[in-house]
Amino acid sequence: MLAGLDPDQRTAVTAAAGPVCILAGAGTGKTRAVTHRIAYRTLSGEINPRHVLAVTFTARAAAEMRARLTGLGSGAVQARTFHAAALRQVRYFAPRLLEGRQMPELMESKIRVVGLAAARAGVRADRAAARDLAGEIEWSKSSLVEPGEYVVAAAKALREPPYEPARVAEVFAAYESLKRRQGVIDFEDLLRAAVWGIEEHADVADQIRAQYRHFVVDEYQDVNPLQQRLLDAWLGDRDDLTVVGDASQTIYSFTGATSSYLIDFPRQRRGAVVVRLVRDYRSTPQVVGLANAVIQQARGTEAKLRLELVGQRAPGPEPELKIFPDELGEAAAVARRCRELIAGGTPANEIAVLFRTNAQSESYEEALAEAEVPYLVRGAERFFERTEVRQAMVALRAAVRSIPGETPLPEAVVEALAATGWDRRRPPPGGSAREQWESVAALVALAEEYAATPEILPIGEAGRVQREITLSDFNDELARRAEQQHAPTVAGVTLASLHSAKGLEWDAVFLVGLADGTLPTTYAKTAEQLEEERRLLYVGVTRARQLLWLSYGQSRSSGGRQRRPCRFLPQLQRTSSPIAEERSRKPDRRRPQVSLCRICGATLLAGADRKLGRCPTCPSDLDEDLYERLQAWRATTAAALKVPAYVVFTDATLVAIAERRPADPAQLVAIAGIGARKLGQYGDAVFALVAGASPDDLEPKNFEN
Repeated sequence: MLAGLDPDQRTAVTAAAGPVCILAGAGTGKTRAVTHRIAYRTLSGEINPRHVLAVTFTARAAAEMRARLTGLGSGAVQARTFHAAALRQVRYFAPRLLEGRQMPELMESKIRVVGLAAARAGVRADRAAARDLAGEIEWSKSSLVEPGEYVVAAAKALREPPYEPARVAEVFAAYESLKRRQGVIDFEDLLRAAVWGIEEHADVADQIRAQYRHFVVDEYQDVNPLQQRLLDAWLGDRDDLTVVGDASQTIYSFTGATSSYLIDFPRQRRGAVVVRLVRDYRSTPQVVGLANAVIQQARGTEAKLRLELVGQRAPGPEPELKIFPDELGEAAAVARRCRELIAGGTPANEIAVLFRTNAQSESYEEALAEAEVPYLVRGAERFFERTEVRQAMVALRAAVRSIPGETPLPEAVVEALAATGWDRRRPPPGGSAREQWESVAALVALAEEYAATPEILPIGEAGRVQREITLSDFNDELARRAEQQHAPTVAGVTLASLHSAKGLEWDAVFLVGLADGTLPTTYAKTAEQLEEERRLLYVGVTRARQLLWLSYGQSRSSGGRQRRPCRFLPQLQRTSSPIAEERSRKPDRRRPQVSLCRICGATLLAGADRKLGRCPTCPSDLDEDLYERLQAWRATTAAALKVPAYVVFTDATLVAIAERRPADPAQLVAIAGIGARKLGQYGDAVFALVAGASPDDLEPKNFEN
């Protein structure tokens, strides 16, 4: 159980019973450490696995934790989200708590009821406004704020509600009233009901605390006051609690989450053991270095627990910094680079394009579709809850009766899905339609993978027999995965907001739209809000394993207002670039000349790159024969003039000429470092060489000074 752990992970795993705080940086193996701690304690006999409750924030994380614990021989441990654990307990105790009354139905979304509540309160709200109102209600309830307390609490928290705070409070009150009349509850009510059951019913508290005696909480920096109150209720007066978190990844404050519980853990829990995990096994040292540079400038409370990561992987490429004239050019360049990576062997599902707001997704969807690059837009909806996936699963169950049992599984699945209108040969264009097609295609890929592992059945002492996987078996597998939220991988480039990318990782990550006003958003006004924007960038950087691209468009559209680069990027702060010059120029000065890569369109910052007219990572189209003739001509010319060769043209200039092959004076002087004087001295010779002349054929006059 301890083999393969680094010293810090081993300390976390073997820490004695009691409060343990694991401060785990991105990519440092926190899930490995926490699952090994649970398994180490259960397999050694220190604790009973059935008395452990591990709590996560997403169903995906809970499923991963269960899978790892099962692999470690501790499958009896319960790993659930806060809401799933609360729902299980409330349902179990409902007959006792409700005295025979039926448990209210749990709403999947607040939007519909919030819309009705707004109308009742005299507030006109479209769907977007209803979504914002629902967010305010969720924040209030997660923060233990009642409708009558909202106005004061919102002012203290510097909230920016969609309407006057008093009107929001009215909608909040109407929402609570409507829920009671309709006999429904929301997810916050579910947690509050679990708290109420324990705090107000001693018999319920005794039974739950007898069942769960040891607790583990993942992503502890994202706990809100309501979740902390439930955790305290579960614990009672006990202290066998392990929490794991990273204050530098606190990015959900707008929902009520607070890192204060993580920061104050050693002070609140007497004798707490604090372990820091800083060895980064995910990203290259180059990516780790940028992440450290971004977060080392952080200020505020969370910065007190800042971790400096130490990269453990082999070196990789430096992060690429690209600046484009506008957002459309940026999106087109990203799509081209994605296509190149896929052609070079990088799986599409190992590439992600991450942005600050979902509204930025559209231009990248269009650019990727234009480049014929498959993609999917990642949202909050779980894979098995998507409409197209549910419909596909219904069709697969129905097909068991109509498709012959001997049909190979992949063929049976494709035939069943064709009945829903899905066509494997014709993926549709556009964002949402393509995303839905890819979701169904993921089921087909899963069937092919599943069919490749036939089941081995025992047949007594005579031996064993191999049985092909049937469509019915596959349906059972899908049901199991749906129960555990174990989604298959969809083959496409991931488009996602930085918030929804939390907890994920890819080989190649494109961080786009890194301009002030977008990141940080214009809505971030206070020091605390700006620091959270910095942490968002940090989270984005640490999603990349190998390749990291950072970019922004100088304007939103062609000819639009110029924007400044994201203030959190240390490279841009240190680089003397056209953008830095523009910051300091007076309003009446002419805008500095900007050089663009002739291949991808990015702004070129380094002198050598401007001379070549391309980024160092963009493909070279060097004419090797021309380059050799240029070298020979330069050597002869330098000898005739009795000067070093670089005085005629530098090596970089020769490469630029051999790549760009200028055919007229304008094209030649466009190469950085070639002005009117060198045009007059060497222009005729260069044009002759580009046209195919041999250095030996040039007239001596071309060598004159």
